[in-house]
Amino acid sequence: MSGGRPCRPLVWLLFLAGGLRAQQASPLPVPDNLVVEGIPAIPADLPGDVRRYTESRAAALSDWHPTRREMLITTRFGNTAQVHAVRMPLGARMQLTFFDEPVGGARYEPNQGRYFVFGKDVGGNEFVQLYRYDFARGRVTLLTDGGRSQNGGVTWNHAGDRIAYGSTRRNGADRDLYVMDPANPSNDHRVLEVSGGGWSVLDWSPDDRQLLVTQYLSVNQSFLWLIDAATGAKTALLPPDADTVAYGGAMFGADGRGVYLTSDKGAEFQQLAYFDLASRALTPLTAAIPWDVDEFAVSPDGGQVAFVTNEAGIAKLYLLDATTRRYRQVPGLPIGVLGGLRWHRSGRDLGFTLGTPRVPGDVYSIDAHTGALTRWTESELGGLVAAELPEPGLIRWAGADGRDISGFLYRPAARFTGPRPVIISIHGGPEGQSRPGFLGRDNFFLSELGAVVIQPNVRGSTGYGKTFVKLDNGPRRMDAVADIGALLDWIGRQPDLDAARVMVTGGSYGGFMTLAVATTYNDRVACALDVVGISNFNTFLRNTESYRRDLRRAEYGDERDSAMAAYFERTAPLNNAGRITKPLFVVQGQNDPRVPHTEALQMIARVKQNGSPVWFLMANDEGHGFRKKGNRDYQFYATVLFVRRFLLPAGTS
Repeated sequence: MSGGRPCRPLVWLLFLAGGLRAQQASPLPVPDNLVVEGIPAIPADLPGDVRRYTESRAAALSDWHPTRREMLITTRFGNTAQVHAVRMPLGARMQLTFFDEPVGGARYEPNQGRYFVFGKDVGGNEFVQLYRYDFARGRVTLLTDGGRSQNGGVTWNHAGDRIAYGSTRRNGADRDLYVMDPANPSNDHRVLEVSGGGWSVLDWSPDDRQLLVTQYLSVNQSFLWLIDAATGAKTALLPPDADTVAYGGAMFGADGRGVYLTSDKGAEFQQLAYFDLASRALTPLTAAIPWDVDEFAVSPDGGQVAFVTNEAGIAKLYLLDATTRRYRQVPGLPIGVLGGLRWHRSGRDLGFTLGTPRVPGDVYSIDAHTGALTRWTESELGGLVAAELPEPGLIRWAGADGRDISGFLYRPAARFTGPRPVIISIHGGPEGQSRPGFLGRDNFFLSELGAVVIQPNVRGSTGYGKTFVKLDNGPRRMDAVADIGALLDWIGRQPDLDAARVMVTGGSYGGFMTLAVATTYNDRVACALDVVGISNFNTFLRNTESYRRDLRRAEYGDERDSAMAAYFERTAPLNNAGRITKPLFVVQGQNDPRVPHTEALQMIARVKQNGSPVWFLMANDEGHGFRKKGNRDYQFYATVLFVRRFLLPAGTS
């Protein structure tokens, strides 16, 4: 019997091992902040299997320090993006704000950098409040009303003692203009009472007497105004035009004699131009470039203007000599998306954020004198190998009316052979554009599941001229859906793509497109994933926040017009949901101010009647898309299950 005694520890160890395996096999618990319906339990091993695709982070430039060669950036080390200081290129990122909610828009006090102003909302509700962070004591002070108002567009004056910004605090709908000394917020006062939610301050005149203000009506129409900073008196910068004109950015020249701006006046694309305040002459500066100028920035001494073009989705950076008005492209930048131009006060360093298919987003600067490129951050890829990440190719197909439509196609790893399943991912907006940026988590579908990802730019997308962007307005909405039908035809002609395994997905307006494709082409898609999408424009326009309602009517149509309302009812995915027999996954934020969560609730209630699989995920602490890493991770786990089950059933990979 003595031989039996040593067996007890072995049995015990086996019991423990079995218990551990049982624990490991337990599904992932559903967090209390999430509403989950129809989604199977997340296997406990799935987070580990996909972890390296979920851990990448990006960095974005917020501002330069006014006296030192240092900067503020936003990046995420925990659950949400926060403000960090970077004191040298590739130096440590020192976290300054520590909130449960994401933080953005940080701007230094422009004289000594004693504090910075930033914005933050709660639970994705987009009622952004302004705050002051004091370096001396590390304290945060609320500057605005703290209620259900939206505050933003902070622009410092040249003296560094006042900011101008927009706020909806008066009635929740109109974005009035305010001026405040952030060091003494009790002096906050309204400069101009306006009508509409599209007003924002772009710049102060060099003498701080005037504000340069934009009034945005739609992607096709806007106005520029000069506002007396003391009295609020309003003067049109340019006279009304017989044609509809859209103005983009605008900024005073350093001498105050003129204004640089972007405009499609007399052109198909947004051009950089100079408006002389004395002669009233408007001079185009980039007419030779047949693409949009997306943004620009004037150097502090006025000698140079940096600008970024969007050339078929690819960003290119230029420097323009303000005296000769000649410009040159900055060489050596990788293909990707570039923005957030900020000149250092010295006038030598130009900072910006750059993202590529292989870099999630990092901060760089260019020496305007030597052209030397400096990298300030090197964001982690979370275990991914940059060289192994695919870069997209440009594809073209004929739309339903024969019009040229394009998009970007990402191919999977070479080890996957045979016709590949396809994920069509449609951008939001619709005033938006898919561009060759970092796919993030979606790299998993290419590298591990062998799927192809196509990002189409259907009619109505920006970046292809003002005629193209108008082609889906109002009663032409379904023409954009037909462009996806034509893409499905194109997929069917490609021997390396599997037309029987196509998933359509998109967020916001891309969510509407997803639902519309699912109802119109139900027999041609395997499944659909809608993220914060519109299910009926009538109900959407009635329930979206009041400050954005008229802005959306300009694009989609006015539901108060009986003919337009009838068109919305005929084409609404909600009213055509009976056609959906394929699996549908709907993702929504409870606090979404743009596309209210009721759009999702009414859609899933209707589709459930069809008897086909319906998955639903809603976060009670999110708004228009998930911004918190924990929520984004759970959404991704569920998406992987959805794709594996309905796009890649067992034995078909």
